Amino acid sequence: MISKPVENLQPEILQTEEAALALSKLGHPIRLRIVQFLVQAGEEGLAVGEIQTLLGIPGSTLSHHISHLLAGGLITQERQSRVLRCFMNFDKMNGLVALLTDKCCAGIDLTDV
Repeated sequence: MISKPVENLQPEILQTEEAALALSKLGHPIRLRIVQFLVQAGEEGLAVGEIQTLLGIPGSTLSHHISHLLAGGLITQERQSRVLRCFMNFDKMNGLVALLTDKCCAGIDLTDV
């Protein structure tokens, strides 16, 4: 049995500006639900029609929200024959979480401020 090299499991921490853009694009209840559904779907992602069915919203509204998530780099899309699928950008999501929790509970030294 040949073993594969172990990948670095530490996510790359996003830069503040990149994280701010991603968070601003995530800051709507419908967009948050789309991301939650895509995280739940995993690597297989979801077809745009499946997301529309889950949310019960018009296609034009869904398209608007998907465009924001694409602009923030939170999701990607891929055309598979006649189906447009959306996928969570797990690297971006993990980098965002890493930025927010990087120094969790480490304390802040205010003596030099």
